[in-house]
Amino acid sequence: MSPLEPGSFLAELTPAERGDLESRGRVRDFARGDTLFVEGDRSSWVAVLLSGRVKAFSYREHGGEALLAVRGPGALLGEVAAIDGLPRSATVAALEPARALAVTAEEFMAFLQAHGRVSIIIMRMLCQRWRDADRKRVEFGMFDATGRVAQRLVELAERFGQPYEGRAGAAGRTGGQSGGESGGQSVRITLNLSQEELAGWVGASREAVSKALRTLRRHGWIETGRRRLIVHDLQALRRHAR
Repeated sequence: MSPLEPGSFLAELTPAERGDLESRGRVRDFARGDTLFVEGDRSSWVAVLLSGRVKAFSYREHGGEALLAVRGPGALLGEVAAIDGLPRSATVAALEPARALAVTAEEFMAFLQAHGRVSIIIMRMLCQRWRDADRKRVEFGMFDATGRVAQRLVELAERFGQPYEGRAGAAGRTGGQSGGESGGQSVRITLNLSQEELAGWVGASREAVSKALRTLRRHGWIETGRRRLIVHDLQALRRHAR
């Protein structure tokens, strides 16, 4: 199993709780692009992501996707529909090969009844998601496309970033500013999102996102290439996203 994201659902469970949950489900594998849930469906199971990353999105009325969230190892998926019995509120698809523990809604509810503490974890998790959704709505009114792209790149770097040694000297390109949190360290974002997916996440057109990325590259804060995105100055992105 891949390292769990800090603060994720599975990371918050005790070994005993995790063992009980695993005994109630079965492991399923998904290829890149496979769909776990479809918006509007009434499928009755939840997924706990063991490895890989997925995206949750809705289809826009006039075409394209509105990306709602990216989830990594340890995430709980589909729990709202299992709890309230209503249709799925979003489509979830694998961004890369993924493995998940599939648990029926009936078994999941039995698990919650047996472990009251886990219900509190889910309540806190849902509150965090609601707060995040509110924050993104505020961002949409406060920032232009470049600012919103900078915000999402900061989030991706913090969640899915790895130290990158390929190019030093980011500080020299940005007037002596640090290229990251420690000594100008660049960060490579390991999650490959297309410009269309990034556009759906920030609520802008693909052309606006392409222009925003050019602006950030011109400042020397990021570097892009085929299926790669490197942040050379995370602090500068944070300042631009405020």
